[in-house]
Amino acid sequence: MSLLEVSELKKHYPLPPERLFGPKRFVKAVDGVSFTLERGETLGLVGESGCGKSTLGRAVVRLEEPTAGKILLKGEDMLSLRGRALRKKRGSFQMIFQDPYGSLNPRMTIFSTLEEPLLLHTDLNAEERAEQVAKLMQMVGLDPKLADRYPHQFSGGQRQRIGIARALAVEPDFIVADEPVSALDVSVQAAIVNLLGDLQKERQFGMIFIAHDLAVVEHIADRIMVMYLGKAVEVAPARQLCSSPKHPYTEALLLAVPGIHSEGKERIVLEGDVPSPLNPPSGCRFHPRCPKCMPICKEKEPEMKPVPGCPGCSCACHLI
Repeated sequence: MSLLEVSELKKHYPLPPERLFGPKRFVKAVDGVSFTLERGETLGLVGESGCGKSTLGRAVVRLEEPTAGKILLKGEDMLSLRGRALRKKRGSFQMIFQDPYGSLNPRMTIFSTLEEPLLLHTDLNAEERAEQVAKLMQMVGLDPKLADRYPHQFSGGQRQRIGIARALAVEPDFIVADEPVSALDVSVQAAIVNLLGDLQKERQFGMIFIAHDLAVVEHIADRIMVMYLGKAVEVAPARQLCSSPKHPYTEALLLAVPGIHSEGKERIVLEGDVPSPLNPPSGCRFHPRCPKCMPICKEKEPEMKPVPGCPGCSCACHLI
């Protein structure tokens, strides 16, 4: 049994009709995505802005209520939990947010920020909580003596370390890291990514790592899932996907990044803009921009299926 099993997850946002008594309209941010996550594994989630990857991450941890689908954590149906049962279960999954300042309460000291999840999810007394806060700060490379300071007194990288410590305070089974380094200086990004990797090896939690930088994702992820317009189009082991992509969209993403498996290869320029998730194209959603489009691509939506001769690889493309 996998740690986390997500099946046909959807998140549709309703919009008002264009005219009185007109048909209902929905923005299909996530439209039927399935994947699994094992303990100690990192699944990288990549795609252009607006592809639905952050919405998917928020839906998995119930910060967004899914429209349809199934989420099983160690076999337990997470979508059936409500109220007190859901709050109690939140210790099993946590989230690291993109903005390391906006996600911290500016009126709370770092001690109070790290103590809060311990108050909610453990039975530790005041002395034990203080010891645990000190351990958490040391774990992410911060001096426990700084615990009485406020978020504005720390740098962006230090604030993200605090966010990581808060997420791991209650030893969750898995975390969702939503572009945790995109708001940081390049010089700090590697340190944060390496910290997450080291902590995962030590604590063996599963991680969904969302990013748009394929270089970062290839470094930290065991597997990568590529999303386009609310759909997963390819899933494969990280090195396999980056060295030999199967989907034309994945290939275009890789060739757009200087220095990543693109030397000596001609860059693929995608025509047009990403279609609206309000009215996605028929057939394959990528076909209006795909340089390898065939007539069937415009009519029939491809199914996610295993790639022959590539263990662990799946692709939703009529070329496979």
